[in-house]
Amino acid sequence: MTYSGAVKVGGPANVHELADLMISKVAVGSMNNNAYLLRCRATGEQLLIDAAADPHTLLSLIGDDGIASVVTTHRHGDHWQALAEVVAATGARTYAGRYDAEGIPVPTDVLLDDGDTVRVGRVELTARHLVGHTPGSVALVYDDPHGHPHVFTGDCLFPGGVGNTWKDPEAFASLIRDVEEKLFGALPDETWVYPGHGDDTTLGNERPHLPEWRERGW
Repeated sequence: MTYSGAVKVGGPANVHELADLMISKVAVGSMNNNAYLLRCRATGEQLLIDAAADPHTLLSLIGDDGIASVVTTHRHGDHWQALAEVVAATGARTYAGRYDAEGIPVPTDVLLDDGDTVRVGRVELTARHLVGHTPGSVALVYDDPHGHPHVFTGDCLFPGGVGNTWKDPEAFASLIRDVEEKLFGALPDETWVYPGHGDDTTLGNERPHLPEWRERGW
C-alpha cells in the first residue's frame, strides 16, 4: 500500500516503509491523536511515539515483539492516556522532554534536551526542544541516510500552522521562532512531517506560509 499518512480512529495503520525504518501510523482516541510505531529493519527493535489512547489498539500494533521505548512528545493528557498500560505490558523505557516530564503521570526514565539522540535499533533520532505549545515539547528528527529527513512534531507543527498557543503572544513568538530555526532552518523542503493529529505534510508545503502565520499570530 502506498503511504498517504491518512488514518482514522478504528481504521488500519498506514505504513511508511523506508530503507532502514518502518513507520506505522495509527489514529486513536476521542481527539484523533496520531501514534507512530517505529521499527528498525536491521534489528527489529521498536519505539512508540505517543501512547495517546486506546491501549488495546496500540498493543495490537506493537505485537509480540514489544517495544524498547516510548517517547511522549509533550505533557498534554491526550498524548499519554495509554502510556501506563503500554509501559506495564511492555516494560518499555520512557522518554520525554525535560521540562514536560513533571506533567506526565508515568515516571520518565530519560529526560530529553535539545540535540539529544534517541535510538531504535541502529536508527538514530535527534530530539529538538520546541517551546510554546508546552514548556518541554520535543520533536524527533530522523535524517534518513538513504533519502530525505522525517520529523515527528507532536503538537508543534501541523499542515497550516504551528500548535495552539492560546492567544499568548510570548508563547506564539517562542514557538514560531523555534520551529523556524530548528526545523525550517535546519531541514530541506522534502522533509516529511508527522504531526500529533491529522494528516502529514512536508516542510516545503508549509514554508511559503511562514510569513502569513507570523502576521496572523497563530
